[in-house]
Amino acid sequence: MGLLFSFFTVVALVLMVLIGVKAAHLHYLFGVIIPYMAFLAFIAGIVYRVVQWGRIPVPFRIPTTAGQEKSLPWIKQNKIDNPSTSLGVIIRMALEVLLFRSLFRNTRTELRDGPKISYGSTKWLWAAGLAFHWTFLIILMRHFRLFLDPVPLPIAIMESLDGFFQVGAPVLYLTDLIFLGAVTFLFLRRVIIPQVRYISLAADFFPLFLIGAIGTSGVLMRYFLKTDVVGIKELTIGLATFSPTVPQGIGTIFYVHLFLVSALFVYIPMSKLMHLAGVFLSPTRNLANTNRAVMHVNPWNYPVKVHTYAEYEDDFREKMKAAGLPVEKE
Repeated sequence: MGLLFSFFTVVALVLMVLIGVKAAHLHYLFGVIIPYMAFLAFIAGIVYRVVQWGRIPVPFRIPTTAGQEKSLPWIKQNKIDNPSTSLGVIIRMALEVLLFRSLFRNTRTELRDGPKISYGSTKWLWAAGLAFHWTFLIILMRHFRLFLDPVPLPIAIMESLDGFFQVGAPVLYLTDLIFLGAVTFLFLRRVIIPQVRYISLAADFFPLFLIGAIGTSGVLMRYFLKTDVVGIKELTIGLATFSPTVPQGIGTIFYVHLFLVSALFVYIPMSKLMHLAGVFLSPTRNLANTNRAVMHVNPWNYPVKVHTYAEYEDDFREKMKAAGLPVEKE
């Protein structure tokens, strides 16, 4: 149900643009007003979520660890998986954000004939996730050439390396192929694997359909359908300099692409995609594990009446002795 709902929602977004641009000629609405509103919603939503997370008190340390904690001098500590210093936290966080280290170490558990528990690798999921996020970042950075004139040298170099395997004209970017392949893999994984399909909701399928539609419309616009690149750059530079103009003849597919990107910008702050900022604010990731070295006291603790074991034994001593349970006082 969530799959169909997400698919038809994205289809409705595309139809909305086609009707608005082709039939109603609302070029300025879809080319200027909606992108500005989406960007403002994105920034305001990110700031709101980060501020809300930042205001949540963390009175004690709850780092997620996967190695030996620092304790006795003769016990070797795992300084990356169980860091006790800020430097160790930075290294672990960098490996997590840049290389998805925890996903690389992840295993899959299955029940086989017997029944027998079997553990398997999830390296394909790690590779697809890493490829998706890195190509998404490179494509996003590559698009800055549309907003800047002249194009900065680092972006030009990145674009040249991305199009190293040139096949005809226009240049075929390797990241485009990898990006669409990774999105397709992540979608098929949610559909084919029964356990993953069972726990997948519309909130899981919708971003995949939306991002896939963005990638598909971008590929169609670049390689198959006719668009006015000069007009597109004139529009994007106008948006960046707050002096927008909407040239004629850009092509409807561009407005579809731009509207889907705007929809993604609005959707990110209210969705699971906010992990792009949340990973840095998670106390399970950004705290050193010093629970054995330092006494952490919750400053919000208030005095409560407790029932000590001595009092418990006084209440139930005879019953404990009758049941054969050991007691401290006869």
